[in-house]
Amino acid sequence: MNVQQHAQEIHEQFSDELDITVDDVEERLNTLVNEYRVPVEEARRSVVSNYLDEAGMERDQLGGGGNETVQVADIDQDEQWVDVRTKVVELWEPRSDSISQVGLLGDESGTIKFVSFKTSELPKLAEGQVYKLGNVVTDEYQGNFSVKLNKTTSITELDEELEVGDNSVSVEGALVDIQSGSGLIKRCPEEGCTRVLQNGRCSEHGEGEGEFDLRIKGVLDDGEQVHEVIFDQEATEKLTGIGLEEAKEMAMDALDTTVVADEMAEGVLGRYYRVTGPTLGRYVLVNEMETLGAPDAEATLIRARSM
Repeated sequence: MNVQQHAQEIHEQFSDELDITVDDVEERLNTLVNEYRVPVEEARRSVVSNYLDEAGMERDQLGGGGNETVQVADIDQDEQWVDVRTKVVELWEPRSDSISQVGLLGDESGTIKFVSFKTSELPKLAEGQVYKLGNVVTDEYQGNFSVKLNKTTSITELDEELEVGDNSVSVEGALVDIQSGSGLIKRCPEEGCTRVLQNGRCSEHGEGEGEFDLRIKGVLDDGEQVHEVIFDQEATEKLTGIGLEEAKEMAMDALDTTVVADEMAEGVLGRYYRVTGPTLGRYVLVNEMETLGAPDAEATLIRARSM
């Protein structure tokens, strides 16, 4: 999509609220793209944010302006307004009181995470039901894409079956490394944000108290190649036997959260696992896990540490 096409879409989104022309929008985009060498998608986000401020609008009030129906595997841009024909594969327990529903949507191409907020006041989706969702907005964080339902999202139940494509993989190997950002972590408390706080700060929302969570970012080595994997709270508790409350107590006693990751590492490093789950970016997200017996796991660990 070129600058002029972006300008036309933005103009459609704001034409009812602001006295602007397509040329006005295109001029702003061209300034960022041609003079300041800003990538066109980033320039679009900047221009949209400025117009939102000028109009006194919230982002979830923004219309899509003639959306394309896409498959979930083709979603590869941030802040795009799209329509999807999809099945609710799984619903999860929301981590925040501000979230109405969170879970996994799927179509023939694969699956993608979705979030619906209470402020949007949308009907609840039912697990296993097929829907046409109009005007959802895409979101990206560290190469991982999701969709957000908002006040303008239309929800239409479809009386049809939909075969969901499987984008899960299975990998195995010795757990040879636990990366930084593992153990007891804090996530940004802002609505819809799941970023991990670094030194008490969210990269988008600044300083915040944060909400405790558990995860392990690990590396499995099968002797030929390595696989980066992420265990969420449930998978981390299953892997290590350490629950969230116990982890918080350990950190409080030591006045140091790093003791949690150290304790976890002591119990799992060098052991051999098979994990299954979808791939997001370079990581495999662990949905299922099996502990394997592998006599060469210790040798793999020693080899990995010597690299």
